[in-house]
Amino acid sequence: MHKEQHTAVLIDCWMKKLGEITFENRPQKFDGFIREAKKLSEDKTLIFGLEDTRGFGRNLATYLKAHKYIVKDIYPALGNAMRLSSPTVEKNDAYDAFCVARILRDMVDKLPDTKNEDIFFTIRQIVKRRDSIKKRGIILQSQLHDALMYNYPSYRKFFCDIDSKTALCFWENYPSPGCLSGIKLEDLAETLRKASNNACSTKKAQAILSLIAEDGEVKKAYQQERDFIIQGIVKEIRYLKQELTAIDTELRRLIQETGYKLQTMPGIDVITEAQIISDIGDINRFPNADKLARFAGVAPVLFSSAGKGREQRSRQGNRNLNGVLYFLAIQMIQVSRGGKARHPVFHEYYKRKLAEGKRKPQALVCIQRRVLNIIYAMMKNKTEYQAPNL
Repeated sequence: MHKEQHTAVLIDCWMKKLGEITFENRPQKFDGFIREAKKLSEDKTLIFGLEDTRGFGRNLATYLKAHKYIVKDIYPALGNAMRLSSPTVEKNDAYDAFCVARILRDMVDKLPDTKNEDIFFTIRQIVKRRDSIKKRGIILQSQLHDALMYNYPSYRKFFCDIDSKTALCFWENYPSPGCLSGIKLEDLAETLRKASNNACSTKKAQAILSLIAEDGEVKKAYQQERDFIIQGIVKEIRYLKQELTAIDTELRRLIQETGYKLQTMPGIDVITEAQIISDIGDINRFPNADKLARFAGVAPVLFSSAGKGREQRSRQGNRNLNGVLYFLAIQMIQVSRGGKARHPVFHEYYKRKLAEGKRKPQALVCIQRRVLNIIYAMMKNKTEYQAPNL
């Protein structure tokens, strides 16, 4: 399945190749694809398997299900394993489609039915959009650091965060020391007070002016053009912040529609819940928590031969979901400065695993697994978090 076109290979139960079809990824072309498939199959029963990794086959899957066809999901790992099993490895659309057809024939009773849950797909798209905005924001912050360093050597002492609301207002109005020429102390203080909702006082304005005076200034050519760059960066950062606020609002609304209540669990906010839902999707596609654990890469994997071997930590599975679970597990075993555990049950479980001889990374995986079991139950039953007993 590709962005612009799809390739299909038809085989029968004896693995005889009946034909090959390449068609454009446009709904208008789907009717022609079905007519050609029926012609090649000589009116045999058609069952479709889709290896859709990036959502390019969603329209086709929706079309096929609307026309009452059986549509199965083919995991990319299965297709890749089938390709590599050949003595001579090939890689082209026709051979990939043939491998998918073979998998469909051999595992038709085990493969999951395609379920195009629009709400989970939409949440996944919004989460990706949010991630790209965050990455862009990090790049812009780095650019702002570089630009400010030449104008204000002590700029880090002006504000705690260079991208705070007050800081952005200052950089936009006074991108270089020359812009402060003729500005009175009270005028600067008033600008800062408005931007910070009266959090900044005249004392802050005086401190900034003192730091600038201590640094000194060397007048350079094309300063106005460099000021223009800083002002442009500030405007873009401000726009991205507004976009993130709008995205978070939209995620809250969509999550509420799913009925999940993961935010009732300590350590999970709206963003973390959105990431979990984005990676898991419809929880009903996992018959039990063990299947979800394998999907997340927190279930041990057995490596053995000739009766020798042992279970090892999995490096497979969905690494995005695994990363979310890792940071959740870290929060669960944290201890305050006073030595009090934030979550006594998980902290006690962690210490028990260490006492059993497990190393810290292994014990942390056990915490991940336990957290995942709780998340599975909460999503399956759509219930709130209930702290386990000690």
